[in-house]
Amino acid sequence: MAEVEIRRARLGDEDALSLVGQATFLETFSGVLDGAAITQHCREAHSPARYRDWLKDARSAIWLAGAVPGDAPVGYLVVAEPDLSVADRANDLELKRIYLLGRYHGGGLGKKLLGQAIAHARGAGASRLLLGVYAGNDAAIAFYRKQGFSHVADRQFVVGGTAYADHVMSLQLT
Repeated sequence: MAEVEIRRARLGDEDALSLVGQATFLETFSGVLDGAAITQHCREAHSPARYRDWLKDARSAIWLAGAVPGDAPVGYLVVAEPDLSVADRANDLELKRIYLLGRYHGGGLGKKLLGQAIAHARGAGASRLLLGVYAGNDAAIAFYRKQGFSHVADRQFVVGGTAYADHVMSLQLT
């Protein structure tokens, strides 16, 4: 595996974030979700404009992981204001996305990215860091549990008009 550097994303990185978001969503959910639904979801939820909005929002923070040499994007994370039903908007932050290309799983990069999210949330004075994860993604759920997250609620995540079960997980920061 190539060496990877993590840096804070900035305006101009939205195309790279979009590319990694689409690639990892396809990689993770091909064979689980309908292909047309995945394609449409990627066009909307992983558009460069979506990432540009987060990059312009002072309440959001994004880190980008790039392979060395060349800074080719291989993963990222987004921390932003929560929109989960269990969230206390005044005191919680949400890990909206933590995505890595599959060949970078298992080498500690996900843990490093998550460390950035936790440090940012603590620095922002959040009492909890929340996230939603597909209930059938056992590897991701195990990763989050190993990092101290616990299952606090369930929700439905809709892709292509079909609802899928998600777990809402929480890490107590204070």
